[in-house]
Amino acid sequence: MFDQSSPAAPLPNAIGVGYKPQHFTDLIAAPGPVQWIEVHAENYMGDGGRPHAQLRALAEHFALSTHGVGLSIGGEQALDADHLARLRHLLDRTNPASFSEHLAWSTHGAEFLNDLLPLPYTDATLTRVADHIAQVQDTLGRQMLLENPSSYLAFAESTYSETDFLAALVSKTGCGLLLDVNNVFVSATNLNLSPQAYIDAYPLDAVGEIHVGGHDEDEDDHGAPLLIDSHGAAVVDPVWALLDYTLARSGPRPVLVEWDTDVPEWQILRSEAARAATALTSIPAQ
Repeated sequence: MFDQSSPAAPLPNAIGVGYKPQHFTDLIAAPGPVQWIEVHAENYMGDGGRPHAQLRALAEHFALSTHGVGLSIGGEQALDADHLARLRHLLDRTNPASFSEHLAWSTHGAEFLNDLLPLPYTDATLTRVADHIAQVQDTLGRQMLLENPSSYLAFAESTYSETDFLAALVSKTGCGLLLDVNNVFVSATNLNLSPQAYIDAYPLDAVGEIHVGGHDEDEDDHGAPLLIDSHGAAVVDPVWALLDYTLARSGPRPVLVEWDTDVPEWQILRSEAARAATALTSIPAQ
């Protein structure tokens, strides 16, 4: 079992944003409700330079969450030991309050794919993913959070619901969860499920972060709505409503606004953060 001897202070139950370098000056000068930031681990695996200088400066003002996209936790093959070592070096250097990754796979042989691909939820997958999570946590010396995916199809061979699969991983490994509310809405729309029922079944006690973001709208070959998780637009009203629904059940949690493509001016992202702050301050008494 992982043993984190000197953890950072936990993330505050407040608003974070995905950090983009073009926002550096404005973020420090006029953060609005933002109290923490998320960075993608793979962007900071070099030894120094401006990215690390900015990160050190930001750490004087904001709590830090590090989000990985390259471990391929669900992959059939062994985890990349070199990548994991670089990740350990980064986390030791920055000591973030939180580290997270995706419930997905993105490798095949020596190839690294530019997608986060889905998994069937079976006993064999559960064993493989749990083993990989245990390896990550033992190597990093800290708990990791696992993010629920955006889904565009369901596997016939799955024997677990996604929420039961995530709960089983928490039980087997002691990992935490990153609940992406936009991903829930995207998956529920694409698979014709109830997003509220998903939240009702979700192991909310294990949630260390909640995310919201934008998505793109399309249609499938039959004319049915098809949502694409893009992180390239403002959060839509149904996702804000689902965030309100979630927080009413979970209680306060750190909430992140993601906007990774077609990145807007800081004032626009700050207004999204202000809307998220309203959701946190409007939670009914538990």
